[in-house]
Amino acid sequence: MFTDWHLLFVPALVATVLVFVASSIIHMVIQWHAPDYKKFSNEDEVRAAIRKSNAAPGEYILPHCKDGKEMADPAMQKKFEEGPLGVVYLRANGATKLGPFLGAWIVYTFVISLLVAYVGWSVLPRGASYLKVFQVIGATAWLAYAWGGPSDSIWKGKPWMATFRGLVDGLVYASLTAGAFAWLWPD
Repeated sequence: MFTDWHLLFVPALVATVLVFVASSIIHMVIQWHAPDYKKFSNEDEVRAAIRKSNAAPGEYILPHCKDGKEMADPAMQKKFEEGPLGVVYLRANGATKLGPFLGAWIVYTFVISLLVAYVGWSVLPRGASYLKVFQVIGATAWLAYAWGGPSDSIWKGKPWMATFRGLVDGLVYASLTAGAFAWLWPD
């Protein structure tokens, strides 16, 4: 059954290139994610406070509490009432070099393409119709590209509009992936 799944390597490469080009247009030309990123009005003070704490790269939550018992403490409750509540991601210091991010994105999209190829090859026969391949691959790719986002809005407070934009991005990427596989699906 899986002896010929290597025939999906070319559609996976094509899908990777299409998604890379589409994401570049979305992020660098259209820039429709620009509203997702806010600036602190006192950015220099915030940066100084974070530098002073000598925080390592990672994910931080404000206010931080270890467990439910600490969360019930009146002092912790006061912190929640006063605010702010949030999640902060920190990366390593230094100039942002786009190359490693783009390289990781290409690898990520190729892995997604290979995984959706595996799912498609597991349930679709050789010679499956364009529409059937598009449906199966498209739904699988959309799940992979986009549907982790809502959990960040639910649990981490990511604005729902940013999540919505991510779902639309994922739908575009999934459609391109589905189209590449449907076009090049083995006979």
